[in-house]
Amino acid sequence: MAAIITEKFRQSNADSFNADVSSSKYYMFVGKSQPWTSEGASTDSQPPTPVDSVAPESYYWDDMLAAKLISSKSYVIPRRDFSTSSAFDMYRHDVGAVSTGNYGNTKTTSSSGANNLFDSTFYFKTSDHKVYKVLYNGDQLQTGASNISGSEPTSTGNAPFWQDNNYYIKFMYTMTTTEVQNYLTTDFMTVKVNANADANRGVYVFMVTSGGSSYPNGTFYTKLRGDGTGGIAKLVIAGGVIAEFGNNSLSTTSFMQANGTGYSFANFSLAGTNIYTDASASTLISGATLTSWNGATAGTVKAIVDPPSGHGTDDIAELGGHYIMLQSKFEPADADVVQVNDFRRVGIVKNPKDPTTNSVASLSTARTTNAIIMAAGGSGSFQVDELITQATTGANGRVIEWDATNRILYYVQEKYTSYGLDTSGNLTAFSGANAVTGSSSSAVHTPSTSTSGTTNGVVFASGYAVPELSRDTGEVIYIENRRAISRASDQTEDIKVVVEF
Repeated sequence: MAAIITEKFRQSNADSFNADVSSSKYYMFVGKSQPWTSEGASTDSQPPTPVDSVAPESYYWDDMLAAKLISSKSYVIPRRDFSTSSAFDMYRHDVGAVSTGNYGNTKTTSSSGANNLFDSTFYFKTSDHKVYKVLYNGDQLQTGASNISGSEPTSTGNAPFWQDNNYYIKFMYTMTTTEVQNYLTTDFMTVKVNANADANRGVYVFMVTSGGSSYPNGTFYTKLRGDGTGGIAKLVIAGGVIAEFGNNSLSTTSFMQANGTGYSFANFSLAGTNIYTDASASTLISGATLTSWNGATAGTVKAIVDPPSGHGTDDIAELGGHYIMLQSKFEPADADVVQVNDFRRVGIVKNPKDPTTNSVASLSTARTTNAIIMAAGGSGSFQVDELITQATTGANGRVIEWDATNRILYYVQEKYTSYGLDTSGNLTAFSGANAVTGSSSSAVHTPSTSTSGTTNGVVFASGYAVPELSRDTGEVIYIENRRAISRASDQTEDIKVVVEF
């Protein structure tokens, strides 16, 4: 029960987060144009591991280049592809649970040995992006499942069906072209609710964990016991042994005669008083007063209970949608995103504020660098990433972009010596009509303090523009440091972040 409660808790938190993404404002941002050696790394190819601390958050704002409102999100699950060279697990409600009584005091594992249902491989995706759940995989006595066989399934009906004589599967949903483009990666794939339930929490599958011995041969029936109604199993006896669960089109296999409804727990008793000779389970076997069938050694049959409301009712919960994928595309059309510099950091910030309103920002894209508009004249062109210094104030920074046409200098100031701190170790802001000089280019330009208003989409006040998201506001909830990713004017960065619950 504890494992089930834990999974419900995870799903509840994933649901809450998904709803919060819709009601709050989450921005994906990119940053860090300077090499990691600026932060003390030995080489730029070895990004530092982010630390779980409040202290670094202001540093993330210092080197932030641009942010984009996250409007694309989806529940996702680990990707599993159909392959005839693979043996898949089957759905079992009891994986991870400790069994008692007839089944021993042991922890139940999947066919592959997983201790948690959602770590097992009980579903797969076909090449045309249809997703199926495996209800049974032929692993009757947990001796190992065989590989799935045959061509990829194509059925989209509600009822489970046999892929081969070992695999009993059910169609869950089909991914759309948009979902494939946005959320299918090498590791994850989208999951969504597709209303195609086939029953109201009955039992489709049972496992003959012990076939018993000395039973009379023939076909018999037994009622499913538990808190539901109507479940009946067909038991085929051959050679005195209960035949394994299998394809009901075969005369040699046992199967569920009726799935029943409303079961949250279920079990079978193979005492003679529970064995019937007819499919409606109304005529008791001869010798019903015996505790077993005519002196047979009783076998054991394990019922696999459907998820709440039946298979296919809630694909997200049933397949383990404890992950949310957040996706943003930084595209050439995004004017606020620099296209002439690289970045090394990806992050997510929740509910940052707009400096013009002091309310939660709602911009679709946001420039997060500082900017200066320069007066006419001056000399030279600033170079990307070079150190810039300002006369009189002593302010230091690093160039993100120089827009020579509009005379706009975009820059950041990091809290490191020669990257933003002045010679006294202070982070001094650029201000006034003091000349700004590039250390590598020797370019010299003077801020146009008489200019206020909008130029090329940037709002200036006395020659200076602040970032479009207020620094150190909101909550940075995710950081990933990477090797340098170069940008180009015709390039799109499709960034996907998966949050696990």
